[in-house]
Amino acid sequence: MAYDEDLANRVRELVGREPGIAERRMFGGLAMMLRGNMAVVVRGAGGLMVRVDPAESERALAEPGAETTTMRGRAMRGWVTVEPAACERDADLARWVDRGVRYAAGLPAK
Repeated sequence: MAYDEDLANRVRELVGREPGIAERRMFGGLAMMLRGNMAVVVRGAGGLMVRVDPAESERALAEPGAETTTMRGRAMRGWVTVEPAACERDADLARWVDRGVRYAAGLPAK
């Protein structure tokens, strides 16, 4: 399944000035990598996967449209899946993307 190109372009606009950002196709979507660490993924199934501080996961999951990211039947600690409707407003998308970029920025470069 192809990812939403319009959503990918909106995410690109938000991360475009961030030094060290690169794109990589993975998980059927498009990952935005910051110094080698995934920050945000535009999902092939729609919406986003956002990297979050594991200590902040519960707070992020309490937001509308957010749910635990699950891969191969396992919950992915430190990741939140954001449904497409929760990314429609520019302010909401910016908040989610910023959260992922801020967390990835604090990780050691790969």
